[in-house]
Amino acid sequence: MPPAPEAAEALRAWSDSADQNVTLDASGLDLSHADLSGTDLATSLLIETNLSNARLIGTDLYRANLALAVLDGADLTNSSLVKADIRDTSLQRADLTGANLGSAELWKVNARSTSLRNSVLDGAGFLQVELQGADLRGASARDTSFEVVLDDRTVVEGFSGSIFGPARVEEDGSLRVIAGLELELWLNDRGASIQVINSPVDSTTYFALVSDDYPRNNPMGLVRRRTAPRLGGGVNTSDEVFTRNLRWEPTEYLRLYELGHNDDDHVEISEPEANAFIKMVTRKNS
Repeated sequence: MPPAPEAAEALRAWSDSADQNVTLDASGLDLSHADLSGTDLATSLLIETNLSNARLIGTDLYRANLALAVLDGADLTNSSLVKADIRDTSLQRADLTGANLGSAELWKVNARSTSLRNSVLDGAGFLQVELQGADLRGASARDTSFEVVLDDRTVVEGFSGSIFGPARVEEDGSLRVIAGLELELWLNDRGASIQVINSPVDSTTYFALVSDDYPRNNPMGLVRRRTAPRLGGGVNTSDEVFTRNLRWEPTEYLRLYELGHNDDDHVEISEPEANAFIKMVTRKNS
């Protein structure tokens, strides 16, 4: 039993209840270090509950309300959090290895240095979730909202499936928004196999080829990716580079980059930035 007498009594009363349909209400109680492994806590009210360092291995938290709860350092290995309400919750250093978060709603969650290895994230909403230093190796996603914060310590090797962006990347103390192909490349360059599905079907995305000597405002080259609906369904994609001939010509640059055969760097830029580069090159070569 957990050390706090009030929490222990609430658990005891719930466990001893003759009515099996009674929902556990442990809102605001201290269940830190409690061992609730294997317990059926479906639809439980755990609002503002302190579950730090608790053991919840294999626990059923289906549709549980964990808003404002603290689960720092908790062990939720192989737990079920399907359709759980996880808002303004702290999950720092928690272990959710093998957990099922299908259709769970996470909003304003601190999940820094959390393990999500081999977890299922299908249909979940990750909105304003901090994943700096988190481990998503082997996790799977399907149509998952992934508006998260990532950094170079976030491990995504083997992370697979489809997500919606945009995400933000923490770099040198500031946040940079990435979406579409750039988000896809950021993840897949680090060993993931992710499709970002919120890019407009009929669109053009521009990329500046950059290096230490050629910054974003004066790149060494310009590439664009155009997508358009395919007759009968699907999407046609074409990649082109703006050449010294002052025209767009086909390129394999982005495809080779995605396959890991091209080490050159690039960043997504806006259409006005691309037009400015084209005007500059045209002036120099005409």
